[in-house]
This record gives sequence, structure tokens and C-alpha cells, in this order.
Amino acid sequence: MKRKLFCEICPFTYRLSMEKEILKRHLRDLLHKTRFARQRTESSLPVLVYRHNSLIRRRLGNVNMQLQENKATNLALAVTHIDGLVIRPGETFSVWRQIGRTTRRKGYKEGLTIAKGQPSQGIGGGMCQLSNLIHWMVLHSELTITEHHHHDGLDLFPDCGRQIPFGTGTSISYNYLDYRVANLTANTYQLRLWVDDEYLCGELRAAEPLPHTFHIRAENEYFSREQGIVWRNGEVWRDVIDPITGQRLDSQLLRTNHARVMYECPPSMVIIDK
Repeated sequence: MKRKLFCEICPFTYRLSMEKEILKRHLRDLLHKTRFARQRTESSLPVLVYRHNSLIRRRLGNVNMQLQENKATNLALAVTHIDGLVIRPGETFSVWRQIGRTTRRKGYKEGLTIAKGQPSQGIGGGMCQLSNLIHWMVLHSELTITEHHHHDGLDLFPDCGRQIPFGTGTSISYNYLDYRVANLTANTYQLRLWVDDEYLCGELRAAEPLPHTFHIRAENEYFSREQGIVWRNGEVWRDVIDPITGQRLDSQLLRTNHARVMYECPPSMVIIDK
């Protein structure tokens, strides 16, 4: 029998392991002396780099819709800590440095989380949707992603009005799984975030126009059955575009997906046997 890790013994040891990782992240940040973006302004920078809206209440398999309602509350609280944040040259944006720990005392509720590859719930659940939105906007800029985690190797829910390619999501957990972006350019960027009755809304703005635009696309997508297990496959590419001519200047492979499908496949799904 495989020996259990310390974090797998019981809920207490799991929590203890998490607190250890949180402390380690605090210590690393102190030692590395990263210059984090902190200043927020009410006025928007003049150049709109990219705008995106993300539907808050989605039906995800058998997930309790009350968790989606609670997620709306959590997102409304979280965006107030990021909206208007200015990321100057040489600064780094961190999701968790801005939001802080999501606790019941601060008004956060039980929302959808992913734990050990399965849907779960926890206080402040739903923050991945916020980091997903920010990541999608950042991909359309010259900002440099310095920390990014995935729900690796799993396709947890069937598509429901998908707007962006599979595999462009993020996975975050306070504070040791973070989403961080460094501004290594001479331009200044700004994040604007808000929620309305239906959507989480975001804009990435800049002080000066960007020399290029970017297009994210999915290629070679298909489902395969391998030794009785269904997998989702595909590639995510980023094209660099000349904004004047519309000519594609470069293409970068961002990710190759090979994710195990964790839901029941509908009869209409085309699956290639391998």
C-alpha cells in the first residue's frame, strides 16, 4: 500500500500543511523583495488594451446553484481590492497580495472550489473565475506572466457557452498558488474590474498604445478514448498581429492540452478511439 503523505492523513494535517505553505510564501516574498503594484486610481488610463465579460452564474454539472449565488457575492467583494490598480514598469501584480485572505469575517461565503481534482466548496470560492478573467486579458498584452497554475490534466465540466479556448484557465489558492504578472515594459498598465447583475467585467488599460495586438486561438481540438478513458486534446496559440496591416507577425504555442474528461460524455460527442 502506498504510504500517505502527511497532508492526506486527516483534515487537520491537510490544514496544517496548507498553513505551512502560506507561511513559506510570506517568507519568500520578504526575501525576494519583489516590487508589487499597490497604487489604485479612480480615473482610467486612456488606452483600452482589452475588455472581457464573464458570466457569473453558470450551470456546472450537478453543482449546487447556491454556490454560484455565493460566488457572485465573493466576486463583488474581491474586485473592490483590485479595481483601478496601476502596474508601473518594474512592478508585479499579485492576485492574493491585492485581495488578501478570503474569510467569513470579511463577508465571503461558501463558494465553488476545486480540491484534489474534484468540485468542492470553501469560504471565498469562485476566485479562480476572477484570475481567469485577468489572465485572459493579460494574454492580449505585453505583460509577462511570472506565476500561473492550472487545474492540470482535468476537464471537470462540459462546456456551457464557452467563449475562450479550453486550457486558458487558472488555479489559485491563498496564497501559495498565486497568479502573478510582471510589467517588464516601458508602458504603464491598469486593471479595471467590476460586477453587474450577470457578469464579472474587466478592462486592461494602458498609458500608451501597444505596438502589437494579440489573438488567442484553439487548434487541433478533439476528444480521444485511450484504454477506456476519455481525454480532451488540443493546442492554444497566441498570434502577434500588426495593428495597422492586420498581418500576423508571429505565432506562439501557449499550451498543449491532454486533459482527462471527468463528466459523463453525451451521446453526440465525437470521440476518436486510440
